[in-house]
Amino acid sequence: MNDILNEVLNWIKKSDKSVVIGVSGHGAAGKTTFSTKLAQIIGLNEVSRINTDPYIITSQLRQYTTIQYRYQNKDYQSKMTACHPDAHHIVSLERDIRMIKSGLDFYTIDTFYSKSELISPRQITIIEGMSVTFIDPELIDLNIYFYTDDETELRRRVGRDVLERGTDINVLLESHKQRRIQYELFMHPYRKLFDVIIKNSNEEVWVEKNLMVSPE
Repeated sequence: MNDILNEVLNWIKKSDKSVVIGVSGHGAAGKTTFSTKLAQIIGLNEVSRINTDPYIITSQLRQYTTIQYRYQNKDYQSKMTACHPDAHHIVSLERDIRMIKSGLDFYTIDTFYSKSELISPRQITIIEGMSVTFIDPELIDLNIYFYTDDETELRRRVGRDVLERGTDINVLLESHKQRRIQYELFMHPYRKLFDVIIKNSNEEVWVEKNLMVSPE
């Protein structure tokens, strides 16, 4: 992971303009850890950082949205998860990114878990979250995508959602299968649009694609 962090830092140093870095992937893929380390290394005062969770339609609403899909020759009908593009306020996120690139301040979306805050453009803006997967890649100067295998994701979600957030493990296990299937069908194919693709598990990290070029 340190190698790719150093590459990103070198890429930033070659730029003489403000840059927007998008970091995405499914839940527990490692995107938040990477974004946090990158911001800390650059210096928190030099970075504007946006978490895209507020751009995801809340689960209270999504539970009433049922979608049908076919996976491995089997038909499913299930609640829409955050792995589906229609679960995201993409137009709003793209609008806010355009404001950043135009040098304009804006306030983030206010939610019950995250208070609205003023975002002022800086030399580096890191936009991190699942929603980044579905936006126009032309709005981002460097796109980085993280993913992991089913077993590792479940292990991490249990550690985070059950042990840290108090989620009922039976609820998590029940939803995990459909979430993973929807991820494979509706989100993972978008990885092809990213400049850098990183697969990781608890033991190893692989850089599957790296088309990082010097910013103009």
